[in-house]
Amino acid sequence: MTVLSATFGSPFREQVAALRLRLANPVPTQAWDDLLHDQHERAFVIAGAMKADLLADLAAAVDRAVVEHRSFDKFKAEFLATADAHNWRGWTGDTTEKGRAWRARVIYRTNMATSYASGRMAQLVDGKFKFWVYSHGNAMEPRLQHLAWDGVALPPDHPFWQSHAPPNGWGCTCSVYGANTAAGVRRMGGDPDKLLPDGWQMPDPKTGAPRGIDKGWDYAVGASVSDDIARALGKIPNHPAAIGADLAASLLSKTATEQLVAQFDAFVTKSLSSYVEQNFMIVGALKPNWVAAAKLQNIQIASAEIAVTDKNIQHSFRGTLDVTTPSTKAKHPGQAPKVAPVDLAWYRQLPAHLQSPDAVLIDTSKAKPTFILIFDIPPNHAKLVIEIGSDLSKAARILNTVQSGRIVSARDLKIQLGQGMIQIEGRAIE
Repeated sequence: MTVLSATFGSPFREQVAALRLRLANPVPTQAWDDLLHDQHERAFVIAGAMKADLLADLAAAVDRAVVEHRSFDKFKAEFLATADAHNWRGWTGDTTEKGRAWRARVIYRTNMATSYASGRMAQLVDGKFKFWVYSHGNAMEPRLQHLAWDGVALPPDHPFWQSHAPPNGWGCTCSVYGANTAAGVRRMGGDPDKLLPDGWQMPDPKTGAPRGIDKGWDYAVGASVSDDIARALGKIPNHPAAIGADLAASLLSKTATEQLVAQFDAFVTKSLSSYVEQNFMIVGALKPNWVAAAKLQNIQIASAEIAVTDKNIQHSFRGTLDVTTPSTKAKHPGQAPKVAPVDLAWYRQLPAHLQSPDAVLIDTSKAKPTFILIFDIPPNHAKLVIEIGSDLSKAARILNTVQSGRIVSARDLKIQLGQGMIQIEGRAIE
């Protein structure tokens, strides 16, 4: 028997992100087709599960199964225990042991397959491949139509993918690979000269879907959420800091970060040339281990979100030629500012820098604790100060804000380490 968890391999970042986009929105339903097609990509449903607390516990079980790559047997045990704990009765398969195992298997396999497919779709879109290659799965009893599509290579915008991007039904293990050349297609097991079979788009009168595709599966799984990873940062405020930090870590792909950098670049330009209006932008999130380290210091964090305000930006570059508003531009252009700011071009990449500091410290010496992020910029260091728990009027919620960006020497950093700072991540500061 095929080990189901092995069919999909270890989870990858985009897969986890796609899964958690759904888990963040549990929706009670009576039947599996209460929602259809890409509606499932933004909602977590288990047919017959109508109570919010039951759905929440089932969502947690699915999350652990996918993210921790748990075996089917472990998931089945947790699924059945959850159903019994909530006295959930009358669901399809509930009346026999065989039926209960079957239902657990359907839920396990469907969530594994759809999260995998959604994650792969995000990777394919991000990769900007010229061709997508259909690859038949490892089913013991393959569907003839799926075999007929095996190896077909088509441009990403071909209509075939709108309805035939796998999985194409219950238990389908077909997948898609990306390639840029005919040779690349062959390396992926495809045939650049293979044509689609005649009538591939003809509907089956019984299902309404093209022949070979189960009812409700005639859509490109993941296509409607492939561009949502950056926007998904908006879900972080709905979670406690620890969960929000974990969610952000799974969502910030290369594409999402590039989008944030481009948006922040425009925000910086406007902020340096306009009067302060208390505008702000979310530029990232605290990392899970930062939140955990703060908790050990009895520091309570309301949200994982990291923001920058227009005031923060002007403060960071006050007294330099980069600021052009009368209130904060350099009064003596030939005179260096009192504190050396980071290079503006480096600062414009802030959302990317936040993901990879060389060292992280917590400063508990002030009324409001801060995270101190250190970056090596030889012969000195860049220092970002993130205030924990900033109350921004326009945000209408508590955020963490990047207060300033400065250039500091290693000597100054060593001195500061003895003044209420605790290093929580990264290499030793020399």
